[in-house]
Amino acid sequence: MRLGLHALGIGTGARREVIDAVAVAAEDNGFATLWSGEHVVMADRSHSRYPYADDGRIAVPAAADWLDPMIGLSFAAAATHTIGIATGVLLLPEHNPVLVAKQAATLDRLSGGRLTLGVGVGWSREEFAALGVPFERRGRRTAEYVAAMRALWREDIASFAGEFVGFEAVRVNPKPVRDRRIPVVLGGNSDGALRRVAAWADGWYGFNLDGVDEVAERTGVLRELCREAGRDPDELRLAVALREPGPGDGAALAKLGIDELVLVETPPEDPDAAADWATALARRCP
Repeated sequence: MRLGLHALGIGTGARREVIDAVAVAAEDNGFATLWSGEHVVMADRSHSRYPYADDGRIAVPAAADWLDPMIGLSFAAAATHTIGIATGVLLLPEHNPVLVAKQAATLDRLSGGRLTLGVGVGWSREEFAALGVPFERRGRRTAEYVAAMRALWREDIASFAGEFVGFEAVRVNPKPVRDRRIPVVLGGNSDGALRRVAAWADGWYGFNLDGVDEVAERTGVLRELCREAGRDPDELRLAVALREPGPGDGAALAKLGIDELVLVETPPEDPDAAADWATALARRCP
């Protein structure tokens, strides 16, 4: 069972000196991946329901610093050598997919092939409105954007004709390091999200799940959806974050076929405390 760390990009984790210290400490303590999420804008008064909390409200204050994950992770990659980096998640339908393909391939190249692109369809109507992007049909838009990006990564001269994006005979360089592919994992815990994972994603990032039992139920649904789609579920990369992870959870999740347990934590304000903090985290969930 690998351990991931979702701690960078927000609040204290948005400070350069903390990013450097936490990234190095996580690598030294054997963490597999550094995850960083995204919101382009936050609304002081949101009427949209946050899907990962029982009360429907996101815990991050609207006024908190929230880094662009591509830029923040580039600093984490520069401070380290081997640890993976992952967006967890980038709200893909809010972006131009040609530009994201370029940015992701650039970060993958500069990090030596360490990038996993975690994407999500989004939940905040206010955020989509601020960006001028339709909230409706965002799931279909996301699937098409991923297909377009894969074409740009794969082909020297790429063309794509879709409902939401199209281009003819264009070059986007550099190419990703690993066989011109970047793993694309999809976030979301709903049946709809799992159906998208089964249809076209390279993996799943389940977020803020309520313990091993919920993980077992959700992965059971995912495996059935994979069978219906004609895919082998064992080919997917499965990463989950629990609300309250504890001793023994790692072993239990491994039996369910989970590849990575992601710990969601706020890093210490003092960069000098990062090493001891990361060591304690690594020992929490054997």
